[in-house]
Amino acid sequence: IQAFVYAFTFIGGVFADKILGFQKSLIWGAATMIVGGLVIAFSPNEMFYIGTCFSIIGTGFFKPNISTMVGQLYKDGDSRRNAGFSLFYSGINLGALLGGAIMIWVGKNYSWRLAFALVSVAMTISLITFLFTRKNLGPIGLSPFGPGVSASRRKLLEIATYVGSLLTIPLVLKLVTNSRYTDLFMYVIGPATLAWLGWEMRKFNREQNKRICAALVFILFSVLFWAFFEQSGGSLSLFALNNLNHSLLGMPMDPNVVNNSSNSLFVILFAPLIGIVWVWLSKRKLEPNSVVKFGLGFFLLGLAFMVFAWTKMFANTETGMTSLDVFTLGYFVITFGELCLSPIGLSLMTQLAPTSIQGLMMGMWFLASAYGQYVAGLLGAGMSIVGEEATNMAKLQSYTDGYLQL
Repeated sequence: IQAFVYAFTFIGGVFADKILGFQKSLIWGAATMIVGGLVIAFSPNEMFYIGTCFSIIGTGFFKPNISTMVGQLYKDGDSRRNAGFSLFYSGINLGALLGGAIMIWVGKNYSWRLAFALVSVAMTISLITFLFTRKNLGPIGLSPFGPGVSASRRKLLEIATYVGSLLTIPLVLKLVTNSRYTDLFMYVIGPATLAWLGWEMRKFNREQNKRICAALVFILFSVLFWAFFEQSGGSLSLFALNNLNHSLLGMPMDPNVVNNSSNSLFVILFAPLIGIVWVWLSKRKLEPNSVVKFGLGFFLLGLAFMVFAWTKMFANTETGMTSLDVFTLGYFVITFGELCLSPIGLSLMTQLAPTSIQGLMMGMWFLASAYGQYVAGLLGAGMSIVGEEATNMAKLQSYTDGYLQL
């Protein structure tokens, strides 16, 4: 499901560029996600996938376009752009951490209906806040149509976009509920986005197309980064379940809580600090360029998996259980790798892409995350060859050997 969420950001970005503009795309995406939460809250068992389809479409219109508007707050050459995206990234993770924790607590202690309803309540509050403060954005994210397009035609195209997106729900439902379509979808959506981008590139000059190609290189490398990083939802989750002690710094702790939450917590704490560091270095003309930052991100990613592999040295050979402290250290390292790549990538899409296709390029950046998660699943499956019946020590050996190879 998460792969489809990211994949639809490309479509949302295109419609923002061509018809809605970023502000209306954000509003429509938020409204659709509100409906999705309410649909699931009405009947979590029977309506879960239908509500999820609303959320997938809503995220497609919301996620790339709010990121693009952040980039447009800064003028070309503004050294604060990367720092701004680091702070924005911290806010995203704060919402993910609090939202996930509160929803699970409410669902387990009260009801899942109430939990999903609270999702819609929180999004409604956010949407109302945006509607009352959007005037501060000025012209950022307004309609892409020029004065030559009549108001009636503009309205017609906007309504057609809203209606058309809702009419795709049966198709999305078919894709989400039939896993055999996942491979086919991933094989089609990537080439389709590249074909669309190639068509758009006809409109730009040589210099602009060179910048677009540079953005594509960064997008390609991000696929590799997320393929390794997203082991948190697969092999690292199983590793935490089967092979980690329930003690962090001498205190009782569920290893899967660490696996699910430590990265977000570290991002919240350190993303603003990293942003301050970029600004401090920029003022002294010492800030590394984006290529160096990406390289540092990959170096830290590799180092983190070395730490995950080193957990084997602290294992009890009889029980196959190892140190949660060392595992957490691995997440600490990988978070700094993420902060050297992900906020910088968001910033780059708004720097390198021409204004008229910034939504498209941002959507492609998030689409790369979908492909990264897809490859992550294949890599994780390769590390799970020992089977459920294997001893904990055999599982530990399998996973740590895999992390060492990564």
